[in-house]
Parts: sequence; structure tokens; C-alpha cells
Amino acid sequence: MRLEELFARHQAELFRYVARFTGDADLAEDVVQDVFVRLAERPPRRDDQMRAWLYRVATNLAVDHARAAKRRLKLVEGRPDRLPMGEPPEDPAARVVRDEERRMVRGALAELSEKERAVLLMREEGFAHREIAEAVGTTTGSVGTMIARALDKLARRLNLDAQHKEDR
Repeated sequence: MRLEELFARHQAELFRYVARFTGDADLAEDVVQDVFVRLAERPPRRDDQMRAWLYRVATNLAVDHARAAKRRLKLVEGRPDRLPMGEPPEDPAARVVRDEERRMVRGALAELSEKERAVLLMREEGFAHREIAEAVGTTTGSVGTMIARALDKLARRLNLDAQHKEDR
């Protein structure tokens, strides 16, 4: 299949996945672009594993970006004058509620391991267990267990956050 066809077929779902995985739409755009650059430079050997390959590369690139961001943050700690300044966010009540819900979900997702986060988000994108197993490097039989455990952890964390919020 040609690169343009693969891009048209997979770009939107891959962007959605990476944006959810990282919580950053701008970073997701960069990661997806890098995935297709890598695809052009060194495509996988087998076309039947293309979707799993794309998600595996996207996950690895997102993790690499997160690690690099942590290293950069360490470099500027104690030097707030070196941090980029952004414009103040809007402050309507609906946005506050939406942002709080997103923060809770992102926080809960961030507490999952990279593998747990990947299997949940791939499941949301409609991947079959076989495809998830190929993408994260595990067996098909363990994918269901990984998903169930990750969902349980996520639900417990979100319930704890909701209870904590009610107690305030």
C-alpha cells in the first residue's frame, strides 16, 4: 500500500490515540508526523502488521518525547525565567468543569504503566486483542487481563478523585 493511502487510512485514528496517550494535541501531531516519516524511511516487513507497527512506533515516540520533556524540565527547575510564558486560559464555568474532568482522567491515565495506558487506548480505537498484543509485545491471551486490570486501576483512581473532590 502506498504511503499516501496509509496516511489517509490511519492518520486520524493515530492522532486521536496519541493525543489521548500524551494529553497534548500539538505533541500528537508531531508524533504522528514522525511515525509516517519513519514509515517512509523503514517500513515494516509485513503489510499485515501495519496497524500494530504504526501504533507501536507512535507509543515509543510518545514515551521518548515524555522522557525528553522530563529532562528539559529538570534543566529549568529553579529557573522560572527560562520557562515559556503562555497566555492565561479562558475562565468560563463550563470550561473549568470540563478541564477538571480531563485533568482527573489524564491524571488517572498517567498513573497507569505505559503498557496499560497503551492497551486501554488501543482498545478504545477498536483494535483486536491480537493487534494490541503485537503492538505492545505480549501474548494475545494476556491482553484481556491487562485491559481488565488497567480498567480497574483507572476506575479506582477516578472514584478516589471524585470522593476527594466531594469531601472538599
